[in-house]
Amino acid sequence: MPDGVRIRAPRGPEKSPRLENLDAFRKGWFEVQDAGSQIVSRLTGVKPGMQVLDLCAGSGGKTLAMAALMENRGQIHAFDFDPARLAPMRQRLQRAGAHNVKILPAGSSDALARLDDGMDVVLVDAPCSGSGTWRRKPDSKWRLTQAQLDERIKEQRGVLEQGARAVRPGGVLVYVTCSILPQENMQQVGRFLDDHSAFSLLSPQSRWKERADSPLPVSAINEEKVLQLTPANNGTDGFFIALLQRS
Repeated sequence: MPDGVRIRAPRGPEKSPRLENLDAFRKGWFEVQDAGSQIVSRLTGVKPGMQVLDLCAGSGGKTLAMAALMENRGQIHAFDFDPARLAPMRQRLQRAGAHNVKILPAGSSDALARLDDGMDVVLVDAPCSGSGTWRRKPDSKWRLTQAQLDERIKEQRGVLEQGARAVRPGGVLVYVTCSILPQENMQQVGRFLDDHSAFSLLSPQSRWKERADSPLPVSAINEEKVLQLTPANNGTDGFFIALLQRS
């Protein structure tokens, strides 16, 4: 990553470093984040002055990364359906000195409706199975049920629909999951494209060249117009990224 530093994993009896205890962290000079999340943020293609919606912002990790890429210029509208997930964001924004982020009322359909057709970039970091984190939480794969997966797929369709409404003509909808399952990834994108003729896949390779000097990480699946990151291929969590441009 152009602006990332990889911390070596502990060996033997070593303990993981407590980076949050460093003065540099308390001063907002860096955030602790998986490299996959940093790749996602750069692939959004955000620039200073843009209007951006982070639809499933959670505690704001990718929000902060995009705010830095935008150099605190323009506006990021941070939204989540769960107020508890949004709660840590204000403190993180204050620590980082990010002033171009507006936190929308959690779950407010009216707040989202006011953004329709107006966003240059909409990031949909969709609810998912979390299978991309199995390297760190191997026991969680035994707790995933078919019913839970079906529910996540239904939620993904819903947030894709909401995100699509906010994209301006020529803008980009960035669909992301922390998953390695095709049902949540390529199959979900294929269904969306079947239902939305105004959208088409945008090459992540071209997007990356505009934003970074280093080569784009190699995808784990043979689909040129999407990117699948995996621990084995990329040393990151499992992330799926598709860039959907509105004509």
